[in-house]
Amino acid sequence: MNIAVLDGYTLNPGDLSWDAIASQGSLKVYERSSSEEIIPRAAGCEIVLTNKTPLTEETIASLPELRYIIVLATGYNVVDIPAARKRGITVSNIPAYSTPSVAQMVFALILAFTNRTAEHADAVAAGLWETSKDFCFWEVPLMELQGKIMGIIGYGRIGRKTAEIASAFGMEVLVHTRSAVEANSRPPVEAVSLSEILSASDVISLHCPLTEQTRELIRKETLQLMKPGSLLINTGRGQLINEGDLAWFLNKGLIAGAGLDVLAEEPPAEGSPLIGAKNCIITPHIAWAARESRQRLMDIAAENVRSYIKGKPQNVVS
Repeated sequence: MNIAVLDGYTLNPGDLSWDAIASQGSLKVYERSSSEEIIPRAAGCEIVLTNKTPLTEETIASLPELRYIIVLATGYNVVDIPAARKRGITVSNIPAYSTPSVAQMVFALILAFTNRTAEHADAVAAGLWETSKDFCFWEVPLMELQGKIMGIIGYGRIGRKTAEIASAFGMEVLVHTRSAVEANSRPPVEAVSLSEILSASDVISLHCPLTEQTRELIRKETLQLMKPGSLLINTGRGQLINEGDLAWFLNKGLIAGAGLDVLAEEPPAEGSPLIGAKNCIITPHIAWAARESRQRLMDIAAENVRSYIKGKPQNVVS
């Protein structure tokens, strides 16, 4: 059985092993694939694995041997699902592999604002402590999280893990979700409307899926509801935010800051409005990328292949 990985570098830049997948067929792994390289590289393959390399209707139609697609991520919008369904091609994703890593990143971004660790370490390295008249100094006011309100929009696995950590910090947790929240949920959370969560929260963290209803959920009209001293965190999808609107609010000081691990376009184009915006911390989509998280992804991908070969595909999205 011929298997191709179209863009394996971000999952495995060399610190993991492809052996569990290679043992199940003839495997070829490509670090990256341009649009022109997809068809020749996937030709003759029954199984194709992709992360961000798109499989369009035209591409799928040009691969007659293709029977199974694995998206090396939770989101699967890189695959034309109707086209795959029309051809009878099974599509699976990788669910729940990055929950601890992403929730951890949420608080790495929050703490970057509340404790300003990097700025103060830089100040010490620059000699400012050596010349200080006092035993300590701080460049900006510091803030503790206990007693603050954490607003979580989207309450799936990552949202729930984020709530657990917020509760451990002593924060009150509000959630906005389409699903019902259990009355005796642990940690205790309160489900509220979108307007309520935006206006009441000191920190807003986005964990909702990208749909037509959530696209640019954060825009001028919703940013206006947020507290001037509040923080916005996004480790979900960049398209949840209207980036021009957010940049304007940050540059005007109308919210305190934004910590973003995702942007609408990745890599960002030159002139992206949020790069260089005031009080905006941007990391390059790394919340998922802890080695432990990537190993879980690799293990689930290998099990997806095994299950498909046995005739019982798992994690099927189409």
